[in-house]
Amino acid sequence: MLALSQWPVQARRQIIGVFTDIDDTLTTHQAITPDALQALADLKAAGLAVIPITGRPVGWCAPHAQGDAGRGLPAWSVDALVAENGGVAFVPENNGQNGLKPLWDKRCQLLKTYYLDAATRAASQLKMQQVAQRILQQVPGATLSRDSAGRETDIAIDYSEHVHLPPSLVAQVLAIMQSEGMQASVSSIHINGWYSNYNKLEAARWMVRSLFGRQFDDEIDRWAYVGDSTNDQLMFAHFAHSFGVANIRRFAAELVHWPRYVTQSERGAGFAEVAQAILAARTA
Repeated sequence: MLALSQWPVQARRQIIGVFTDIDDTLTTHQAITPDALQALADLKAAGLAVIPITGRPVGWCAPHAQGDAGRGLPAWSVDALVAENGGVAFVPENNGQNGLKPLWDKRCQLLKTYYLDAATRAASQLKMQQVAQRILQQVPGATLSRDSAGRETDIAIDYSEHVHLPPSLVAQVLAIMQSEGMQASVSSIHINGWYSNYNKLEAARWMVRSLFGRQFDDEIDRWAYVGDSTNDQLMFAHFAHSFGVANIRRFAAELVHWPRYVTQSERGAGFAEVAQAILAARTA
């Protein structure tokens, strides 16, 4: 990995959008910090697209999209929120000739859209619950993530958020999911499993096509990606402008594909560094 400061200024000036992970990339201890929140707003104010793609459930994403004053949750300045590693997303309604409404505007209707059709999702959900029960029965200490009630297109086993599973048991959970024909990935907090061929990279293609009517692969060299864990490796491998926040180093033993650049700071402060590097180049 190279230091963020070694990212060429000319490359920074070409960036038109940022995809980002959420947990331990945008957030710190499961909450967004003021510097990361401001970084989102500053990127949007400068005209860039900003789209988080997370393993969190769609039910968790809703209050973050437009804020929830009662729970002390501020609205995030993002164009869409993709949940469950690409299975479902919140996108803004289209305002006709005026284009997409700002997702964070409470006058904007949040539209929930799925990668798979309803019949396929229903069949997959039944199989996933059967796999979840097998994991809970066969892996000592395995528990479903506390946000599982909000999940619609995947299952998640907690290994580092509220409970702690050793690497050997994480590997056992992954092996069970894969033996059942599921895709599986490990975030900084959960082990996620789902049926179908979508992933974070396919979600990026889906969003650029759906929101902007363009083909992502034609412009991938003008997008940045920021992440922090092993489930970001597909993005690290495909993005020329890929960034790990400093806490990426905790996964050094598991990473095959590393980000090209790394920030000095961890988590939300690291994301803010990437945003500042992009914005500073525009005024240099």
